[in-house]
Amino acid sequence: MKLLSVLIGVLFSCVVRAEFKPNIIIFYVDDLGWQDTNIYNIDKPSPWETPNMDALANSGMLFTQGYSPAPTCGPSRAGLLTGQYPARTHFTHVNGNRLPESSKAQKMISPFFINTLPDGEGEIILSEALQQNGYRTAQVGKWHIHGAKKGFDVAYTKRGAHSQLDDRSKDFSGYGVDEKFPLGKELYPPTSKKHPNGIPYPYQPVTEQALKFVIDSNNEKKPFFLYLAHWMVHYPIITRNRNLLEYYTDKLGIDFPKDKSDITTPGQTNPYYGAMVTTVDWSLGRVIDLLKATDDPRNLGKKLIETTYIFMTSDNGGAEDRRTEIITDNAPLDKGKKYAQEGGVRVPMIISGPSIKSGSQFDGMVSQLDYFPTIMDLTGTSITPEQQSKLNGLDITPVLNGKSKVVTDSKGKPREFLFWHFPHNSDSQMQSAIREGDFKLYKNYKDNSYSLFRLYKNGKMDDIGEQNDLASVKGYETIVAKLSSKLEELLTQNNAEFPSKNPQYKGLSESDKKVLPVIENHVYNAKKHIATIQLADNKTPLHHAYVLVKGKKDKRYVKLSANIEAKENTQTSVTAKLPKEVVEYMFVLIDNNNFMIKSELFKVK
Repeated sequence: MKLLSVLIGVLFSCVVRAEFKPNIIIFYVDDLGWQDTNIYNIDKPSPWETPNMDALANSGMLFTQGYSPAPTCGPSRAGLLTGQYPARTHFTHVNGNRLPESSKAQKMISPFFINTLPDGEGEIILSEALQQNGYRTAQVGKWHIHGAKKGFDVAYTKRGAHSQLDDRSKDFSGYGVDEKFPLGKELYPPTSKKHPNGIPYPYQPVTEQALKFVIDSNNEKKPFFLYLAHWMVHYPIITRNRNLLEYYTDKLGIDFPKDKSDITTPGQTNPYYGAMVTTVDWSLGRVIDLLKATDDPRNLGKKLIETTYIFMTSDNGGAEDRRTEIITDNAPLDKGKKYAQEGGVRVPMIISGPSIKSGSQFDGMVSQLDYFPTIMDLTGTSITPEQQSKLNGLDITPVLNGKSKVVTDSKGKPREFLFWHFPHNSDSQMQSAIREGDFKLYKNYKDNSYSLFRLYKNGKMDDIGEQNDLASVKGYETIVAKLSSKLEELLTQNNAEFPSKNPQYKGLSESDKKVLPVIENHVYNAKKHIATIQLADNKTPLHHAYVLVKGKKDKRYVKLSANIEAKENTQTSVTAKLPKEVVEYMFVLIDNNNFMIKSELFKVK
């Protein structure tokens, strides 16, 4: 009889677990650096106060080696939602589907890239998967991905209070009835001698829409997925909260700004930025306070905070400057946003929830690509084997639950590496990188060289600032060979797009100039919609070619294949079949020396 009772109890427990669908919140901050909060403080304490992030870290698991999928926002967001490498989806930067641009100062040209989510057969994003499992879903705040917001029942993408000001030193919120973002009546931290009970915060529609979604979902008794993506702490570097700005000028011992001039003092000394960091933290606190105060009707006797997982992180590293303004400092990490270095991809990361031990910490490598498979596990959500095979992240649920001290794949093999691909911006920023164990290796596309840094040694930080390049140091040849081989393999596996050499580069040699492919003739067959170009003889052969096309109703270019016909004793020609609605197109040719040759932009009348 006792055995039967135990079996019934176990069976009931399994049924309850199977039916339990925790709520999921991804609290995604824009450009928040690894050292912009007080949850790490590796070198010296950050002056920016983040009490709610501190409390969240104390109530959940803190990740000291958390990484974003990319050093810029668009591809990181797409990576998080798809669970796929940006290199694989070819969504590797922001503002895609444009004609490749070249400057005489640049040795390299970025490849054509997209900024849309993959929509082919077998593709699915996180919100769609959860929606299919009965979740109510919302995207609130910054989207920064071209196209429809798939899988979201609610979408709110306005900037709210974080919009440009005419004069940031004067345009503050007040209590007036005509205020667009009026100050609230409640008081919140920080406190000071001037404000011993705290200060009011301006109305923030992004936060309020998120709170409304949680309440509405709870009223409908549905599990919810909230993707709360703040516009802050991205540029513009502003605050509408005069009290908060004054708090930080007082704390920093500087004068209150007299005009809207840039802040140019080094380090973490920009009071506007500090106010933004604390405002985002305030928003997190508002969300957590609601969860603590609200009963969960689906789980009687529990508050929402007890049935909700919160993933708090940033889309990339801190943006250290913009033109002449110094925004923040990612030290001891090297570089920042738009760089594959640690300062560009290592980000704050906290996960809290029902099964996570308070005050726990994980020091292994974790990526936001891991969120998709992890959330599938936590919520009991299933996707097809084909969809599962596309995921590049790993399920870290055993780590969160304290059942494993390492991240492993589906076969139980410990994680070996993380991988980034960023073939954009300046010559020095065009890099791919791989992190394995203590080491991080970069491929530099400006000269196809490698750089190697030892971030850790015997489990302790060694050169996380990446100051000592070991690539050419005796004794590290084997590591360079191993990691570079693995990196090249990953680039091939994911069909990565690469930078090409710029034929307009001011330092181009005369010998290179003489053999560059030259377009001599162009023909467009309007009836068949076929475009053809012919090349001059005795030039470098082509490696591959494509055509960029824009239709009548399109504002963006799409990439179509082009066929190279290179026969002996005849001119090389490149042909492409174009859509009927084409209005303009450009041929892009990559020769065997990796030079990118662009045709003129042809117009179709």
